[in-house]
Amino acid sequence: MKESTSTCVQTEDMEPKVFKALLHFIYTDSLPEIDEAEALEMIQHLLVAADRYGLKRLKLTCEEKLCSYINTTTVATTLALSEQHACPALKEECLRFLESSNNSTLDLITRSSDFEHLATSCPSIMKELIPKLARKPPFVINYSNM
Repeated sequence: MKESTSTCVQTEDMEPKVFKALLHFIYTDSLPEIDEAEALEMIQHLLVAADRYGLKRLKLTCEEKLCSYINTTTVATTLALSEQHACPALKEECLRFLESSNNSTLDLITRSSDFEHLATSCPSIMKELIPKLARKPPFVINYSNM
């Protein structure tokens, strides 16, 4: 291996701050302090790294943290991430969020570019998602009460 003869190891598939957080977790078994503004993105990248390097505990920790970030703007990306990196609890939480959303919210989600990416990158999810959402009653506005 190249690393055995070199004093420097290059990782080109990961941002330095993600690698630093990965090392922090390996040595301390805890996540470092993460700036709230970049927490979602950092946890997503750490999940990918944990899956790539077989760090099950870090992967579960990230999966658990990502569940708290699920909302209308993140659900499609998070669902794709859960499918691509075999995160069943995260996937289930995303599906539960979508099932509990009203039809106008679902319409907003499905019109997003993130949802288009989900549909093209994870077509198997669509086979699972369509029957779940098809069972939802139609969205009806009752104008007589207005």
